[in-house]
Amino acid sequence: MRLTNIIEKDHDLINFIANVSKVKNSLITGANAGAFDLLLCQIVKTLSKPLILLEENENKAQKIYTELDALMPEESVQIFPVDASIATQTAVTSPDELSSRIQAINFLLSQKPGIVVATPQALQYKLSAPEKYEAARRKFAPENEYDLAELTSWLVQVGFQRENLVAKPGEFALRGDILDVYPLDRENPVRIEFFGDEIDTIKEFDLASQRSQKQIDQLVVTAAQDRVFSANNFKQAAKKIRKAIADSPAPEKDVNNHFAESLDDLENGSLPQNYAFLTDFLIAEPKNLLDYLSDSGIVMLDDWPLIEQAVKSVDEQNAGFIDDELKTGAMIPGQELRSDFHENWSQDQHNHIYFSLFQRSIGRVKLGQLFDWQTREPQQFFSQMPLIKSEIESYQKKRQTVILQADNDKRAKQISQTMAEFGMDVPVVQSNDLIENQTQITVGGFTSGFSLPNNNLVYLTERELFNKVTHHSRRIKTMENAQRLRSYTELKPGDYVVHVNHGIGRFEGIKTLENNGVKRDYITITYQHGDQLFVPADQLKLVQKYVASEGKRPHVNKLGGSEWAKTKSRVQSKVEDIADDLIDLYAKRESEKGFAFSKDDDLQRQFEDAFPYVETPDQLRSIKEIKHDMEQEKPMDRLLVGDVGFGKTEVALRAAFKAIEDNKQVAFLVPTTILAQQHYETIQDRFKNFPVNYAVLSRFQTPAEAKKITEGLKEGKIDLVVGTHRLLSKDVKFKDLGLLIVDEEQRFGVKHKERLKELKANIDVLTLTATPIPRTLHMSMIGVRDLSVMETPPSNRYPIQTYVMEQIPSVIKEACMREIARGGQVFYLHNHIGDIDDVVTELENLMPSARIVSVHGRMSKNQMEDILYRFLNREFDILVTTTIIETGIDMPNVNTMLIENADHYGLSQLYQLRGRIGRSARLAYAYFLYQPNKVLTEVGEKRLDAIRDFTELGSGFKIAMRDLAIRGAGNMLGAQQHGFIDSVGYDLYSQMLSDAIKNRKSKKKVKKSNAEINLGLEAYIPDDYISDQEEKIEFYKKIKTAGTDDIEQIQDELIDRFGNYPEPVENLLAVSQLKAEADLAQARNITKVNDHEVKVEFAKEASSELQGPNIFKALEHVSYKVKISLSPVKRLVVLLELPENINHRQLFANLVTFMSAVSDIIQK
Repeated sequence: MRLTNIIEKDHDLINFIANVSKVKNSLITGANAGAFDLLLCQIVKTLSKPLILLEENENKAQKIYTELDALMPEESVQIFPVDASIATQTAVTSPDELSSRIQAINFLLSQKPGIVVATPQALQYKLSAPEKYEAARRKFAPENEYDLAELTSWLVQVGFQRENLVAKPGEFALRGDILDVYPLDRENPVRIEFFGDEIDTIKEFDLASQRSQKQIDQLVVTAAQDRVFSANNFKQAAKKIRKAIADSPAPEKDVNNHFAESLDDLENGSLPQNYAFLTDFLIAEPKNLLDYLSDSGIVMLDDWPLIEQAVKSVDEQNAGFIDDELKTGAMIPGQELRSDFHENWSQDQHNHIYFSLFQRSIGRVKLGQLFDWQTREPQQFFSQMPLIKSEIESYQKKRQTVILQADNDKRAKQISQTMAEFGMDVPVVQSNDLIENQTQITVGGFTSGFSLPNNNLVYLTERELFNKVTHHSRRIKTMENAQRLRSYTELKPGDYVVHVNHGIGRFEGIKTLENNGVKRDYITITYQHGDQLFVPADQLKLVQKYVASEGKRPHVNKLGGSEWAKTKSRVQSKVEDIADDLIDLYAKRESEKGFAFSKDDDLQRQFEDAFPYVETPDQLRSIKEIKHDMEQEKPMDRLLVGDVGFGKTEVALRAAFKAIEDNKQVAFLVPTTILAQQHYETIQDRFKNFPVNYAVLSRFQTPAEAKKITEGLKEGKIDLVVGTHRLLSKDVKFKDLGLLIVDEEQRFGVKHKERLKELKANIDVLTLTATPIPRTLHMSMIGVRDLSVMETPPSNRYPIQTYVMEQIPSVIKEACMREIARGGQVFYLHNHIGDIDDVVTELENLMPSARIVSVHGRMSKNQMEDILYRFLNREFDILVTTTIIETGIDMPNVNTMLIENADHYGLSQLYQLRGRIGRSARLAYAYFLYQPNKVLTEVGEKRLDAIRDFTELGSGFKIAMRDLAIRGAGNMLGAQQHGFIDSVGYDLYSQMLSDAIKNRKSKKKVKKSNAEINLGLEAYIPDDYISDQEEKIEFYKKIKTAGTDDIEQIQDELIDRFGNYPEPVENLLAVSQLKAEADLAQARNITKVNDHEVKVEFAKEASSELQGPNIFKALEHVSYKVKISLSPVKRLVVLLELPENINHRQLFANLVTFMSAVSDIIQK
């Protein structure tokens, strides 16, 4: 039986729930924390209706939503998040909250049974009428007919943005007969292919590759906003705003400045960017969430007195904000943004259920029924097995049903084993096979346990048994997928590019030019003094985007000057030195003899099974790679790359355990004392039931303790030591060191690095780093440096809700107090040491109850670490800091960050700072603030735009990733490389490095020519096939670098994304396939001499190889007559005689056959 079958035996409870539909107001008391979730699930099951649950604030709503999400069927729990403070409505925010609101509205309109969790502010949030919103959805299915022009204008009207390429939710793109659209309530975007006006197919597609995937039968597209407007609304709104401006108490100029842009948009019939701020004027008769709940739906209120109190305090705060804004002209009379809660509530016709822990009056509400449900909170056992055993035995004597809940199947087996060790036989059962009056273990999602005396039931989670917090892997529908978006190398006009032979210039765009009646695409590059270079698009290989550290303006070269050649040769020699060093190092390591660790045994497996979480695929892959290295004779030297919190430590500890099992010692070296302390705590937790002696060595140990530890290491009594550079001191000697783990090696000084080198000799080394390393570099390092890369975040991460807004004291206060109220802590970034103490005083005056402390780079390292350590131990609520927030420190309790003057930071810096929060299973908030009324510099304005974009996970993300990647390259190759990377651009640099490494590694080099092919055919991509320049260049790049096998894939992709291709594109693909073969065959050129002859001329070396029988062997399968001759400069020339009415495809097939036969002979 299931849990609900056991609950249903409590007839009083079931009758009470059933009567809810007949009675206007019901009150149920007594449900404690764990039982409350159970009660909600039971109400949904019994009533089978849509329900709205009101919680007093956003934090409680998020918590309940997360808990229910783990218990109820997929999609039957939704949340309607609305910020308490209206100040943030003016900000640009990430799309996650909007997406949740749209899903909740659509869920209510579907009238399916389930729960929408909301706060009182959700009922004050002004919405369009449900019938209008319902009308703004359309259903698409194959064979239905649509007018594409009408469809496009409909999409724009319901809030979608038209783009050339769909990159994020809320966008659509139309190319010929293909419509791509990304609705906000879908995980993936969708591609609709038309045949004329009729839909042919509907498929989901992948954002990163833009390739379509599985087919879907039908699609419902709803508005891309949570309210819908018509053109008439815009005109009316503009009128109302003009009237309100006239009545404004603030100076006319200020008000006009604030509203000018919005008015222009409205009068031109488009929706302003900050429309959420203008809803009072846009919606004449606003509705609220209750209007979307079907008539038979029920509203549930969790603790009415608390809800009333919350409404009062939030309303007061917002009224204060509106007063301030009216004075400065940032708001105008008639702007309330929220409707009145009590008015909306008094008009509600639905039946209500009130929840309260104990009975108390709920205002003037007449109750139709009241029920006191008997529930108890179970006791906490804190892992004391004898106590657990005696309690369970006493439950069994009373014939109670006892359910022990495990987080996952792995844990269920472990708990059952532990019980068996203490003489209890507790079986693991499926959640639908529970047995009454018995003790059993099952996998479930409750956050805390409960006992129900009337049902004779005791339900215990791991929290009560082992004091372990339950971690749910959430089904997070985040927009994070959008992050892996298109590479940062796409070219757009105005970008700087590097031409291998001519140097750095500015890319102006792509043009189709006609030459001798044949059309071709050319790339235009401008150099110094406006000189222009036209590069045929099929030579795109020679041109790359110039990528360097953020904010670097490259030096534009002169066409035909010698300076570029000098720069290139300087970088070339440097690159060759690096390649030599890398190869020498690698060769030395290959020849060294180290220690081959033994294969995994049973104890290793037990250690790995004791890990309470489910490993990510990346973790498993990295562990496998590391163990494989350790089992070889040559010493391991592996770099493990992965963001903080992605589980690198666990991977390192498994390697450590493997080494310790073979009686070797392990040293874990970290850059700071706090990290040493944090790792030590993790080690204590992971090794507690295993025969391992471990210690921590940093300045937190007294001299006496340190002496004891160094002696233990010397005598071999300590197996594992974690420590700072103190481990590198002369007095630290190991008896038999087998594995060295180094965290963030680039943060150690030169002296320490030298000492590290001595330590590393002949032992296995694992280096950890959180700075991402660029893909291209990663590829060129294969076989020189062993890398394991971890890219998947743990499953219970929330996205970070980000705001970009003016710095207003009330917002700062609200953000900090909200975080402190939920037991969390705050980072406040102020990057000016001079007046950091004044900021602390200001914040203390704003929030007298908060405990605030500051930390900055002028403090001594020890002072800084002491404050951070105390902050980690929750002695302070708010840390005011400069940008030195420790990079590696894990502070899962800090989930709000405010950054002053965000327009002064580089994007990659903001990205890294933002990554310091959002590390735990609760929503995190980042506020990027800028000074109010300040005229921003152009750069600052651009940055803020980019941050906004990046908040919506658009292209700013790529800029940040690019900059970080370049930093990663610098770290990996040595810091002095930065200058060289900047002088030629990152792509050319990595290509040079990759070539240098290949040359040194492979003895034989494949020789290629750069064949010119001129068959008098139009081979280009016409504008009416791909109109977007960036996309066109992307495809030229793909086609140019494609091998013969890739051409087929490109053909599929073109058809999938743009429909059937015209003849010039077919020719382009054929020519590039022919060129790939001709280069390998060392042909110099393939030219159509006249209508009947094609001439193929080979390079000298190839010519000598081909003389005699070889050339005839190569021509075996060619179906044309040929003439063979030698040119005066000893080059072999082959003349093919073509038949009448030659078919192009046939010609290409013959030429490709010929070239591939030649290359087989030459490249042997």
